[in-house]
Amino acid sequence: MRNQNRVYQNYFDNEVLSATPMELIGMLYDAALDAIAAARRHIRSQDIRARVRSINKGLRILTELMRCLNYQAGGDLSRSLAALYRYVMRLLVDANARQTEAPLAEAEKLLATLAAGWKACRAGVAEGGDARDPHHQLIAPDVYVADSAPQSPPAGTY
Repeated sequence: MRNQNRVYQNYFDNEVLSATPMELIGMLYDAALDAIAAARRHIRSQDIRARVRSINKGLRILTELMRCLNYQAGGDLSRSLAALYRYVMRLLVDANARQTEAPLAEAEKLLATLAAGWKACRAGVAEGGDARDPHHQLIAPDVYVADSAPQSPPAGTY
């Protein structure tokens, strides 16, 4: 079993390292949805520790999604996405504090809608869409460069 886990981890590492920035954002959406689904299961089974871990994972992923936004090129759309990510984060915190599933269901629905939209954008780029389109510039260009500092949102966006 241990060797099987290592094989899976190597595959995942290779998938992440070879992914484009647009594919990485899709992976983040998928991981966030998985974390929320797990948190919902843990609420039903009353596994407090696992619920907290899953919600914390979702919060970390949403923080990364916010960090990836290109506030200069994305303008109002980036600010709106950041506000939506903050709202989803509040839903996760509320679900954890109240130990209830309803906020998680709402968060899952919102992120599933965003993930579907992101998947459509990725498909458009794969089919030869214009990378100069503002929707393709939502990702900060230096987010995944190892030596770059994270891009900060403009003052007043948090």
